[in-house]
Amino acid sequence: MSINDEVNPVLIIHVYNHYMNQRIEYITLLIDDYDKAIEFFTKKLHFILIEDTKLSETKRWVLVKPDGQNGCCLLLAKTANYQQSQMIGNQSGGRVFLFLHTDNFKRDYQNLLENGIPIIREPIVETYGTVAVFKDIYGNLWDLIEPSPG
Repeated sequence: MSINDEVNPVLIIHVYNHYMNQRIEYITLLIDDYDKAIEFFTKKLHFILIEDTKLSETKRWVLVKPDGQNGCCLLLAKTANYQQSQMIGNQSGGRVFLFLHTDNFKRDYQNLLENGIPIIREPIVETYGTVAVFKDIYGNLWDLIEPSPG
């Protein structure tokens, strides 16, 4: 009997996965101006400014996140060249890029309307929840979702 006959591969996978502690901490969002982006996310979407640190004369480390969540932050990254600038607003090739979950769809949808944020797809109730698609100041598409209970 070889060692391969004695080892249960399912057990190895289980043990390996048991010790993994990973998460996505930041997602880079390409922007053209730090202050304009901060203004949009904090004043219109009511995100929290987590950090704004000057790294050089042209580069800052800017993190924002939705209020009320402990998960992933957006890293607002000013483009550094022509190629990057061409990707502003199209980081996902025209598909919905980010998914903003809410505990109160009506409140947050009304906030989008009151702040003049373009609605690309009107609210609809799906099996997974109530969802609408909106566009940020750069053209990125977002889903606003209130998940179905349960």
